[in-house]
Amino acid sequence: MLGRMYAEFFGLEQSPFSIAPDPRYLFMSERHREALAHLLYGVRGGGGFVLLSGEIGAGKTTVCRCFLEQLPENCRVAYIFNPKLTVSDLLKTICSEFHIEVKHEGIGPATIKDHLDPLNAYLMASHARGERNVLIIDEAQNLTPHVLEQLRLLTNLETSERKLLQIILIGQPELRTILAKPELEQLAQRVIARFHLGTLDKAETLQYVQHRMQVAGLRGPLPFSRQAVARIHDLARGVPRRINLLCDRALLGAYASGAPQVAAAVVDKAAREVFEGEVAGTPAHGTPTRLQALPGWLGTLGAGALGGALVAGALFWWWSTSQPAARPLESSAAAVSAPLVAAQTFPASAAPVEASTPPQADPAPEPARPPMEGMPAFSALINNETTAWRELGPLWGQALTTGEACATALQHQLQCYRTDRMTLNGLRQLNRPGILILRADGQGVGRALITGMTVDSVTLQAGEQQWRLPLTALASLWRGEFSTLWRTPPGHSGRLVNGLEGPAGLWLGERIASLQAQGRVPSSVSSLDARVKAFQQSQGVDAAGIAGPMTFMQVNLASGVDEPRLFANKP
Repeated sequence: MLGRMYAEFFGLEQSPFSIAPDPRYLFMSERHREALAHLLYGVRGGGGFVLLSGEIGAGKTTVCRCFLEQLPENCRVAYIFNPKLTVSDLLKTICSEFHIEVKHEGIGPATIKDHLDPLNAYLMASHARGERNVLIIDEAQNLTPHVLEQLRLLTNLETSERKLLQIILIGQPELRTILAKPELEQLAQRVIARFHLGTLDKAETLQYVQHRMQVAGLRGPLPFSRQAVARIHDLARGVPRRINLLCDRALLGAYASGAPQVAAAVVDKAAREVFEGEVAGTPAHGTPTRLQALPGWLGTLGAGALGGALVAGALFWWWSTSQPAARPLESSAAAVSAPLVAAQTFPASAAPVEASTPPQADPAPEPARPPMEGMPAFSALINNETTAWRELGPLWGQALTTGEACATALQHQLQCYRTDRMTLNGLRQLNRPGILILRADGQGVGRALITGMTVDSVTLQAGEQQWRLPLTALASLWRGEFSTLWRTPPGHSGRLVNGLEGPAGLWLGERIASLQAQGRVPSSVSSLDARVKAFQQSQGVDAAGIAGPMTFMQVNLASGVDEPRLFANKP
């Protein structure tokens, strides 16, 4: 109503800053698009949990709405927006959302088993029809640990190929803290994709305001001064909902005083009215760092070893996207050749040994130094891609020290593979060392080799240093960027895109035929194309009708090609 009062004054057709979810005003920033990509990737990931967290008003519902619009037709969705439920009520609601009939015999209310049995039967029948089932729980921070554990048990409903139920948890930052509790460790390990939706930066705040004003009918210049937009960003902390409230009141204030443009002073006055109790001179809490939401020990590490760097996205691939693109670490010859370890982070016994006069006789080889526990200092990481490939090459028995690393690798029957959409489950499945790009606000970016993995930790390496890091800690630094090498088939030369023809196709056919004879690929298929698709489906590889690097890496793994592995025995 108030918006209508100033709309005509500013040449608008309607109020541009209503907090109602009007799809015409949808603004997808880069981080919103990335959050959407993580949800879509998670649905294709074969089951388990997908986590989307974000500040209040950051746009989680907007992302979820876009996600629902882009789901394929074979997806069936159950949406729960009031998760303050008991286990029985939750199962009842899930069955109701999927239109599952629940039968109960005897006296009293239906039991958990009365709901689980028909739910399992429905999921099996739905899978047989080629359908996928997605359960979305909004405001998931309100779920109790007991209910979350029951949700984990629901993901045990599976076939030999994939989980039958994909669960998406959407909630406020404290949801990450809840999932980091020791009693929910098994659930946390089943999260195959996660994203923390950060706030808008200054440039995106301007784009957001311009977008909404233009949708509302603005044809002239933006009626906000540059200083006013800067104040809006600071006072609203980049949160879209707060921006709406503040801009709406600021436009009303300018209209009331007859001013054709909103000045910074008008924004400050509007903030005192809208954000009662907050100081208008500075943001009420500063730019939200979200460090407070980290689990206790992880928060301590973030404040000490990384100097408060673990902010914005504490649990998986997306965390650093709430800030402008991170600056690479400053490089130096010393850093490239021998990464340093911060003295305050690691015990003195773990520090590199200084060079000394060469010994007169060959000393006995030193035993392998065990990995250090905890976060690496970013100054100790590899600070450029070339060095990272050169450190990775020896694991495949090659020194990639001359020329462009990937071009040199091709000369040795090796090919580079890069992706920015890898998950922890994907690392387990590929089971090969590679390069991870790690990010932390205030620290920039760094690279480390992942050389080992267990059910709950990874081993990272940079130069002569190694660290053993819990998966939950890795999730705070890594957003899915992964590179590795793989051995190409004998006789093949150059980069491989689709290996169904030539020497690569012949080799692939022989290997899959051998796997077929071992009962690891269905014996009912005969053509190479059909056998490849059957193998891809058995490995969870996207069966797109081509045999690309991912297919060959999995064939190499399944058929015992000599390549380094993360696990001595694949779990």
